[in-house]
Amino acid sequence: MSRPTTIAHVTRIHDHCEDTRSLFLALEKPLKFAPGHFISIAIPLGDETRTRPYSIASSLDGGRAIEICFNRVPNGRGVQWLFDRSVGDALEFTGPFGTFMMERAPEVEIGLIAEGTGVAAIRPMIRRALESGSQARMHLDYAADRNEHILYREELEEWTRRASNFTFETLIAPQEVLYDRLSAIAARRWIDADADRTRQFWICGVGAGVSRIRDLLRGAGYERRAVHYEQW
Repeated sequence: MSRPTTIAHVTRIHDHCEDTRSLFLALEKPLKFAPGHFISIAIPLGDETRTRPYSIASSLDGGRAIEICFNRVPNGRGVQWLFDRSVGDALEFTGPFGTFMMERAPEVEIGLIAEGTGVAAIRPMIRRALESGSQARMHLDYAADRNEHILYREELEEWTRRASNFTFETLIAPQEVLYDRLSAIAARRWIDADADRTRQFWICGVGAGVSRIRDLLRGAGYERRAVHYEQW
């Protein structure tokens, strides 16, 4: 049985930097999703149609529009097709999908760890928590290989000014050592600093480094179900 598809149209394009872009998509009908969910976009390439997942980077706020964020990858025909889209073009997708989500406002301290465009899934989680009025402490460790790949910086800074319970720090490091340094930060902040193991975590990024941080936290005594992760 095929999954129902949704048609969306590109209404706006925003280039975060030369190789990272957001598309803003208008929907034909409202889409119900949880922060952290992704959609699967059908990408026609002539000789084949590929399906690729992209996290929903925005909150729906009762409207019919969503944002997806992506970056160029070497020999990435699918993502190049997205870069070739123009305002007015139609996209077809299924979803939302995923188990990496924040279903309700946090009641305990949470740690958020993102790498590069992985922040797209984390961003609506922070927004929902702040808008809910939750007083639970939230801290984001956000890593990238260079400064321009720290996305939504102004928004994150604004949230720290408005909310006393939200903080974030950035890490810039070469890709080959980035997750080593993120793991060291996680160990220092969430393991070595105290014996509290009631926190919850959401980790999103690319490659095996994500599961390494997951295993580090679980191995230190945090409950398995308290450490959520999305590994692209």
